[in-house]
Amino acid sequence: MNGFDSQRRDSLKRRIVGGAAPTNSSGPNPKNNLQGRFPELDDDDLVSAVVPPVTIVLEGRSICQRISLHKHASYHSLAKALRQMFVDGGDDGFTSENDNLDLSNAIPGHLIAYEDIENDLLLASDLNWKDFVRVAKRIRILPVKSNTRKGKRSDMK
Repeated sequence: MNGFDSQRRDSLKRRIVGGAAPTNSSGPNPKNNLQGRFPELDDDDLVSAVVPPVTIVLEGRSICQRISLHKHASYHSLAKALRQMFVDGGDDGFTSENDNLDLSNAIPGHLIAYEDIENDLLLASDLNWKDFVRVAKRIRILPVKSNTRKGKRSDMK
């Protein structure tokens, strides 16, 4: 058998076995394989990079928006994006008030909640950012209901 036949046999053997032989003695590890392809990402970043876009529902509107949470680094970044979508419109929004922006004041008169993978409705920003990105399935923007009951404490003297 010449050298060409042995190379062909080795090539066929690799295809049948499932690829090139593993380089380490512990066997193939898919986790190491993914980190080899994306060395700049850690495990949390790999998970968040494959998360699909999340639907944003503003109560009272029939049209929803979608946003990719993995493109945002924090709740502050998400708050800026939500304000631009629903309040500022096409403005760039580079004002000094963006420094104090968070989810509690991103959309005035509204609370920002999310539905998790178990369909529970929870207040956004209760979890750390990476956990929120993993479990959020839908973001709901709910109007804050004003307190309509009038206190009559002055009459109770």
